Amino acid sequence: MSALAAAKTSNATIKWLAAPTSDAWLEQAIAHPLELLIDHAHCERKAAGAVVQLMFRYLCEPGLAEVLSPLAREELEHFERVLTLLKARGRYLEPLAAPPYGAVLAKQIRRDEPQRMLDSFLVAGLIEARSHERMSLLATHLADLELRQLYADLLASEARHFGLYWRLCEQRFQRELIIARLQELAAVEAGILANLHPQPRMHS
Repeated sequence: MSALAAAKTSNATIKWLAAPTSDAWLEQAIAHPLELLIDHAHCERKAAGAVVQLMFRYLCEPGLAEVLSPLAREELEHFERVLTLLKARGRYLEPLAAPPYGAVLAKQIRRDEPQRMLDSFLVAGLIEARSHERMSLLATHLADLELRQLYADLLASEARHFGLYWRLCEQRFQRELIIARLQELAAVEAGILANLHPQPRMHS
């Protein structure tokens, strides 16, 4: 199965995504596995920080802290696992220029509540869904068996994460509103990825 076909298969089950990952991204990722791993560590760190930020922003929102606190811990556990693997290979958390992905998505979040909450959950879910799709590709196509196992091990939790953000939305907003806004944000997300970033990144 080609990378594009595999991505389309993944996309069929990940309803969040408007478009599958390109073959060009997978080829770039396969050619630079350690740089991608360093970026992956940064992504896990940022994901944990984003969850904590939501906990502080919506401190008194019923039923939120109980869900987000375990999520933040799991993101940090993933960060630590990637960091350990990097150190075993003589690398560390080196600074990398960030692609526009996260910043452009963050700009889509509306400032007024409750739209801000909805957009925050949906953007976080989109990022998790894209991570799941790309880790699935890496788990299938990388030559490095240890890295393939890493990404395979993380798939279930990534799927659980974007499912969690969907449930948070459904508990607070009408489904029609959620779907309409998700379609708008997913189109933006796919547009960002239409032009491959020159450096290998998890979200480029």
